[in-house]
Amino acid sequence: MKKRITALMLAAMVCCGLAGCSGGSAEEKAEGEKVRYQAEFLDLFDTATQIIFYAESEEAFNEFKELVYDNLKEYHELYDIYNDYEGISNIKTINDNAGIGPVMVDGKIMELLLFSKEASGISGGKVNVAFGPVLELWHDCRQTGINDPENAELPSMEALQAASEHTDINSVIIDKEASTVFLESPEMSLDVGAVAKGYAVEKVCDLLAEKGYDNCLISVGGNVKAIGGKGEEGLPWNVGIQNPDTDAEEASLYTLELKDQALVTSGDYQRYYTVDGKKYHHIIDPETLMPSDYFRAVTIVCEDSGMADALSTAVFNLPYEEGNTLVGLIDGAEAVWILKDGSVRFSENFQSLIHE
Repeated sequence: MKKRITALMLAAMVCCGLAGCSGGSAEEKAEGEKVRYQAEFLDLFDTATQIIFYAESEEAFNEFKELVYDNLKEYHELYDIYNDYEGISNIKTINDNAGIGPVMVDGKIMELLLFSKEASGISGGKVNVAFGPVLELWHDCRQTGINDPENAELPSMEALQAASEHTDINSVIIDKEASTVFLESPEMSLDVGAVAKGYAVEKVCDLLAEKGYDNCLISVGGNVKAIGGKGEEGLPWNVGIQNPDTDAEEASLYTLELKDQALVTSGDYQRYYTVDGKKYHHIIDPETLMPSDYFRAVTIVCEDSGMADALSTAVFNLPYEEGNTLVGLIDGAEAVWILKDGSVRFSENFQSLIHE
């Protein structure tokens, strides 16, 4: 899926004190005091998941960790476009039955696709989960180029245009009463990489909040969500924004203060391959069918992690003025754009989030 673990998370790890570990670790603590515990999972959404939680005991942290892992794993399997799982109809199942017949699915898939249709409408189609046929061509060429750089090549425009004829999101037929999804054309396929991780993080965080958890931070491949503040004082979490110039001395451009907010970045440095000396990244503009060429990176901050994930892709695919207008339509959303020349533009209130 989209946005593998990058230096964005390394920046967040520095700012938050998040250390990579497969089990759990904690600070020294006084009796009765909440202390920071942290852990990492490496088998979900094809990326690294890091969690921090201020808990009164290791037992309480382990209970939290198990709850997060089990629920994220469920979303991972449901939203997977590559693998089958016993007893589960997932996104791959829908794709396998394109043009054949409706597939009965879990409500979590229905909700994701309904949200995705809404995001597509808001963004004018700049984020589109029905864009799978085009993304598959780019994915295959990218993987070949990474594994065999000497034979790296671009997908042909003829093939891209033919694939784009089967990307109409209105041909994704959702029957709420029957809880089924049907792709009208056998050439269609869903790719939920632009929304799945952020949406899953939001839903898991909703569950955590319902169960009374606060003082926690979750990152799934750089899709970051803070629930409450950190520590006994409930101070904002400090999360770094990756410098897209990966050779620069400063790994982070800015450190933001987040509390009950999500942060997601899309960038041209995250997943790419090289053809004839030029880098081609993974964020494809539905209009040009080529990697979007407006910015080095776009970071979105808003309350909803799913919306932040969708917006980061949509805004990356729009000129600054149009993207800024789109951000302004979402209550509480802010953005920062890193342009090709290294200059920076902010949405109206973004700078208020920067940690001094």
